[in-house]
Amino acid sequence: MNRKALSAAVLAVSLVGLTACSSETSGGAESVDTVMIGSVHPLSGSLAGVGGLMNDGAKLAVEDINAAGGIESLNGAQLELSDGDSQGQAQIGQSEAQRLISEGAVALVGTYQSDVTQNVASVAERSKVPFVIDVAVDDKILQQGYKNTFRIQPDASSMGQSGAQALAAMGKETGEPIDSAAYIHIEGAFGDSVFGAFKQEAEKQGITVTKEITYSGSNFSDATTQVSEALATNPDIVVVTGYYPDNLLVAKALGSMTNDTKAVFGIASGAFDDTSFPAAAGDAGAEVLSANYHYSATSDRAADIRKRFEAKHGKPMETASMLSYQAVEVIAEGLEASGSDDPEALRDAIAGLSLDDPLLAFDGPLEFDENGQNKNATVIVMQVLNGAVEQVFPQEFATADLVFPTGSGN
Repeated sequence: MNRKALSAAVLAVSLVGLTACSSETSGGAESVDTVMIGSVHPLSGSLAGVGGLMNDGAKLAVEDINAAGGIESLNGAQLELSDGDSQGQAQIGQSEAQRLISEGAVALVGTYQSDVTQNVASVAERSKVPFVIDVAVDDKILQQGYKNTFRIQPDASSMGQSGAQALAAMGKETGEPIDSAAYIHIEGAFGDSVFGAFKQEAEKQGITVTKEITYSGSNFSDATTQVSEALATNPDIVVVTGYYPDNLLVAKALGSMTNDTKAVFGIASGAFDDTSFPAAAGDAGAEVLSANYHYSATSDRAADIRKRFEAKHGKPMETASMLSYQAVEVIAEGLEASGSDDPEALRDAIAGLSLDDPLLAFDGPLEFDENGQNKNATVIVMQVLNGAVEQVFPQEFATADLVFPTGSGN
């Protein structure tokens, strides 16, 4: 029985352990025409903009790999990307992942939101299909003992912790010590986990969190109340965590109010290091800082990919989209290493990968620890300067000089 027939038989009783690519051995290597990868992102709803860009990033990776000859160890098999729309909802993302696996996806990428990613990871584990997270920060995703989920970006703990460390280091470096911070973040696993890690490290660094202010991402149209609460505590810094639409509102509200803060500082903010943010925020975005993962602005390979992406889509390729591209590359490298489109063999190959030319700014190769976390993922600090997002800290990644304190106070 070939693999397609076997998958059909298994599907009749369970959604577990499916593949749909037919293959036969030929000369010691599998003969496979196509290998399907499932891509789950918010393609509709409030996050459709970034979700669409991420899906386009994954598609570009597939096109590039196919144009270069496909998967050599599978006799040139071509990759095929099949999309799933999470609509920004965990249950829908879960059902979309199940659908893609049932249709033949041997691996998944996604999903941008931590709550959705948690559900997709559980599906991948039950189905024994590898899942490469492009964007989703919550620590809990990889604390379940899963063997099939891998993450390229830093997790929440490292982002919150590194954000606090970076604040303290910048204060010392510039002779402007930071003693206090008010923190505004979105409700849910994403915001809660980053804030928790930040607060713990901030206290070690001598930074007092004066107030934690949360907001719902649903129907959030005005950040005036949250910003007023933060500024009422007279903090040295206002720290912000959330997605693009809500963090843009927070930045605009901060820019409209007189304050004596030394800076606005995003940690894992979906807005502050986005290429469109400086123009969208106007004066309110000037000199805003952002601690986040970021595409490597000093990489010629990343620059070439971004140039071609923008020429094709008419929009800049943001870091999230670059991570989707990288996630597909991870799967392709796993297919090459395993010489098989069997999901379990692919999972084992991905776990042992070491990729020396990553597209994100961090030291060392891209490789995963026993929990599936990229061991070398790094948080860097960016800043909006002269209408562009620049890398400013630490110095080895800098494309411009840090401005601190900033002109955030009015």
